[in-house]
Amino acid sequence: MTKLTKYEKETILLSSEGDDYWELYTFNPTLKRRFAAYAKNHPDLCELKAITEEGSVTYRISKARLSIRLTEPYSEERRRASSERAKQSELMSKL
Repeated sequence: MTKLTKYEKETILLSSEGDDYWELYTFNPTLKRRFAAYAKNHPDLCELKAITEEGSVTYRISKARLSIRLTEPYSEERRRASSERAKQSELMSKL
């Protein structure tokens, strides 16, 4: 088994406009765990297609079950306010 670098350990989300599913190819441990749990609980919507010796997995999942969310970056003001709330929460939990 060849040891891959982090740059070689890709995550690829693939589909075509005519398909009703996504194919996810990944080495990412968190994604692998999440998809394994989802496939176990919902085998009709998500299935494991392949596992490689190098450590990647490929899952096929219904397009209706997976979304991509873009988030706006925090403004400096929002970042400061969030930091202050976290500090206050930490102080309160120590009391």
